[in-house]
This record gives sequence, C-alpha cells and structure tokens, in this order.
Amino acid sequence: MKISDTIRYIGTDDLDIDLFESQYVVPEGMSYNSYVILDEKVAVMDTVDARKGAEWKTNLAAALNGRQPDYLVVHHMEPDHASLIAQTVEAYPGLKVVLSAAAAKMLPNFFEGTDFEGRILTVKEGDTLCLGQHVLQFIAAPMVHWPEVLMSYEQTEKVLFAADGFGKFGALCNETDDWACEARRYYFNICGKYGAQVQAVLKKAATLDIRTICPLHGPVLSGDLTPYLSLYDTWSRYEPESEGVLVAYASIHGGTAAAAQKFADMLRARGAEKVVVSDLSRSDMAEVIEDAFRYPRMVLAASSYDGGVFPVMHDFLHHLQIKNFQKRRIGIIENGSWAPCAARAMRSILDQMKDITLAEPIVTLHSRMKQTDIPAMEALADAILAK
Repeated sequence: MKISDTIRYIGTDDLDIDLFESQYVVPEGMSYNSYVILDEKVAVMDTVDARKGAEWKTNLAAALNGRQPDYLVVHHMEPDHASLIAQTVEAYPGLKVVLSAAAAKMLPNFFEGTDFEGRILTVKEGDTLCLGQHVLQFIAAPMVHWPEVLMSYEQTEKVLFAADGFGKFGALCNETDDWACEARRYYFNICGKYGAQVQAVLKKAATLDIRTICPLHGPVLSGDLTPYLSLYDTWSRYEPESEGVLVAYASIHGGTAAAAQKFADMLRARGAEKVVVSDLSRSDMAEVIEDAFRYPRMVLAASSYDGGVFPVMHDFLHHLQIKNFQKRRIGIIENGSWAPCAARAMRSILDQMKDITLAEPIVTLHSRMKQTDIPAMEALADAILAK
C-alpha cells in the first residue's frame, strides 16, 4: 500500500488472533501498522507484533528494495508495535533507534542482552529529524496510553503518525465504512482513562496542517479529517456522543432480566430515542463499556449476591471506574430475595466516580417484579429521561 510516492505501508493483518491484549474480542482480526519513509535517509516507522514478524520483514525488504534503513522510529513500546526492535537493529547495523527518553529506559525490559550502545537517538517534544525532503517533528503524547508515547508529524506531506491514537479494532482486509463503531470500542477500552492527555494532544494537533493520519491500528485516515477529530474531542471530554439510554443488567435466575426488559419498554413508551439493553453475563464487556460512554443515561439492574452485587455487575462498574467514567445520569434497580443489597454495593462504586447524578427513586424488587413495583419503575423512567 502506498500512502504516497515516498511513504509506504508495510504493516500486517492478524486474522488468527481471538483476543487483543488477552481481553478484547476481535472477530474481524487486528492490524499492526508500520510505515517506511523513503528519502535521502530512510526511516522505518515502528515494527509489528512478533506474531507477524516474518510477514513484516518481507514487507520491509520489498519496500527498501535493497536500500539500508537509517532510522527506526519507535512511537510506542507496547509489544504489538515494538516486538521486532532488537531483530531490526541486528539486521541493519547502520540503523539508529529514534525514541523518547522514557521509551529508551524500557528497552532493557523487553530486550535483555541486546546491545543498543551507540544505536539510540532520543528525541523530545519539538525536536526534528531531517530525512532530506521530509522532516519529522516529534510530539510528546505521554499516557496516550503509555508514558513513553511519541507521535510524529511529517512536515512536507503533512502526515501525522499517531501511535495508538485514532486506532481501531479490525484487520484492514475486513475494513468497512463504519470507522466509528470499532474505533469507539477501541478508544474507550484502550485510551478511555486518559481523556485529559488526549485533549492535550488534540490541542497540539490543532496547530498543525494535517492531511493524513497514520495510526498503529486500523485504516489510514485522509480527506476530511474533521469527523475523526471531532469524535476524539467528544470522547476525550467524556461528553455523550448520542442520545439514548443503556440498560445494563446482571440477573441470576431471570427475574432481574425481566424487570430490565420491562423498564426498557417503559423508556421506549416515553419516546426515548434509543434504548440499548445488555445482559452483562453474556454481552461483550468492551462493547457495553463503549455504550456506557456513548449515551448520557444508564440504568443498572442487578441481583444481590453474597452481601453485595452479582459479580458481573461489580466487574462492569469496576471497568467503568478505572476508565474514568463520568458526567452521566444513572438509575438503579436492585433485586433480592431476603436482604436486597445490590444498590448499596453499586452506589459504593458510583460514589468514586466524578459528576454522576443518581436518578431517584432507587427501585427495590423482591425476587420477581410485581404489579406493586410498577409505580416506582415508572417514576424512575420519568426521572432518567427528565431534561
């Protein structure tokens, strides 16, 4: 793939992987992106996961066409991008590794026994690297989503090499026109905690004339970049993207599930623009987290369990907490046969989040939803949808 006459794509698709980072389901596979800039000096932009090392080396050799690379630019030290650094250094004796000082400190963690003496060039915010006609300008992007991350802006062709920014799940051979769907799930689960840091990088990007974005996962973005930048701005400010309500339930024997479905019907009857119902025992956790961030309102329906809340709900709320979930209106429906305690357990986690508005009343069911529970559920539906 050609990004331009002088910038080539040499990444790989991984169609055999089932779980990215051993936790995210990727039914459409995953891409590991890498690029080469061909100029008076040749710069290789990142490597790929070791799973696809042989294919990447073939792609690199084809792009080089007999030339020797001068630089390997490392934007991110995570193994799905940096696994082949040592092998590349050994294969090309004249090559220097260009990376942040924080990334340089990480090299021995991953490549014990590799001698990098005289092979390292550390760069920082604002530094430039001239390749001839092309000039790389380095942008510090700490905690997007590791502390050592760099991005680089190629000044001549106006290309932003964005590290994990603007990435998405899915192999390129399975790419669809709906970039946002898997980019959203990727963002909130990979980078979601670090909204302030993403905002800082977006402010830097706003000063640049960017024509193309080359991420480390997902398609190269070109043309009108406004939709991508706008979504990243919304996501990183923790603002809702779409009107709607997520009803997430954790049910043991079906009673709580029936109440959640009934509550969703109440919301629809009141004209809710979008109602998404998710069974936390069966749904993809990463997708439910995506929906929690996407919509401004959420209702949690859960069974009591062992003096707390059914574990899948606890796990869901824990995930939201560590991803910095905030600025949402939440309703609670608890269920318990003899000592309902799910609401207390859920509130204890919600209380640790910022800008959470709890809709009243909290609805308490006893084993099964009954006609006498309907008025409280109706009142909660009104409160959740109130402007």
